[in-house]
Amino acid sequence: MTTTDIATGQAAYVEIPVRFDFDSLAQRTSRAVAALHTAAVADLAAAGVEQGLIELVRLLASQLNGCAYCVDTHAADARAAGVSGQRVDLLPVWADAPCYTAQERAALALTESVTRLSQTHVPEPVVAEALRALGEVKTAAVLALIVSINAWNEIGVTSRCWPVGPRAE
Repeated sequence: MTTTDIATGQAAYVEIPVRFDFDSLAQRTSRAVAALHTAAVADLAAAGVEQGLIELVRLLASQLNGCAYCVDTHAADARAAGVSGQRVDLLPVWADAPCYTAQERAALALTESVTRLSQTHVPEPVVAEALRALGEVKTAAVLALIVSINAWNEIGVTSRCWPVGPRAE
């Protein structure tokens, strides 16, 4: 829902209130999650995982988890990494879209399955395909990223501690 600014007649954003400031209230845990993220990024770099794939994984997990801040951030980051607008837009329906490589599809299937862990229990064929398409080192690095972004999403969705604001397009 949008509202209209009476003075300008323009559509105005609806403010979504912060529930609580997780980062300041759980500082040690926030730093630990940041350190987990830093370690995952280092493993991704060492494995040679492309930035575009990293952003697609972050974005898909964030979409599945419903983290508005992370969806906003990682959609912009994906575009900045050279991922086309079409590929960003089609990500929620990646399995039916022809514009993803075999490696991307394997990583996205792993992302979806791990993010929905309680429903999927990450079946053997998903892991086998990731290992086949990505190899062990990249699969492990992508799994580390999935764990990291899911932790951030859980914090963001629960606390809404990072507001989404208007961005110049």
